[in-house]
Amino acid sequence: MSKPVVFTLVFLLVPPACAQTAPPGWKVVKDSKNACQISVPPEWAPWSDSSGAAVFQDTSTALAVVTTQPGQTFQPLTPAMQRLSGIAKEKLFENTPKRVFYQDKTSTRPDETNAYSASVPGTGGTCSCRVVFLPTIPAETVKKIVLSLAPVTASGL
Repeated sequence: MSKPVVFTLVFLLVPPACAQTAPPGWKVVKDSKNACQISVPPEWAPWSDSSGAAVFQDTSTALAVVTTQPGQTFQPLTPAMQRLSGIAKEKLFENTPKRVFYQDKTSTRPDETNAYSASVPGTGGTCSCRVVFLPTIPAETVKKIVLSLAPVTASGL
């Protein structure tokens, strides 16, 4: 085989390093425009029809929302935007051309919520999500939800 053919086969068969797949049994939640999606655990429920949101127990326990910003070009946060947004350096988990992922709210008490936010390039815009959750919800579960953020693909329609 020629080098271009081998490269193409490898490229098509090997998933991208940044791609995150949802654990088996998780539900897909799409934004109201059907452009972006996240996955949530099976015990989470849609918040309302086509709202792009899901809850665990109720909105005060955990709420995950996915949105699309058509026409907004995705780009990493500049140092100035990080400061303006009040994102602490240790709370910015990823800031690359493929994803921005950070913790934008940290609880100080068991009855206060934490929040994680992320954005990724979408089809013709930017996909974003935010998950607000009480400390009783495992942070690893919430990170899996946030890392599942992706544009809806033709096969995902």
